[in-house]
Amino acid sequence: MRDTMSKGKLWTARIMSGLVILFMLLDSIMKFVKPAPVVEGTLELGYSEHHIVVIGALGLLSTLFYLIPRTTFFGAVLLTGYFGGVIATHIRMDAPLFTHTLFPVYLAVLMWGGIWLRHEKVRKLVPFAKSEG
Repeated sequence: MRDTMSKGKLWTARIMSGLVILFMLLDSIMKFVKPAPVVEGTLELGYSEHHIVVIGALGLLSTLFYLIPRTTFFGAVLLTGYFGGVIATHIRMDAPLFTHTLFPVYLAVLMWGGIWLRHEKVRKLVPFAKSEG
């Protein structure tokens, strides 16, 4: 049985999820291409260059799971862990709070918000509004 929802809610969910997917795909692919700014940024964060492809693969795999409807929830859990690592890295580096450290939180809110809007089971599990009836 499919959740019934308005077109507006569906498109909002798609846009929220799409932004996360596009960002993560770009981020992961750039870790395979390894342009100079990616390598320099990774080194500044305290990781070695040989870690870049591994980090990219983990991000890409998690994103692909999130992209596939049957594995969306699993992908979101994996990405949540990935984002936690990013947050920990930025805290360790004393990075600016709102632009760097909390950026993965913004992505997680978009990601889980998209799932929450699309799936009634998730809305029942995490109710932000009073139940009707």
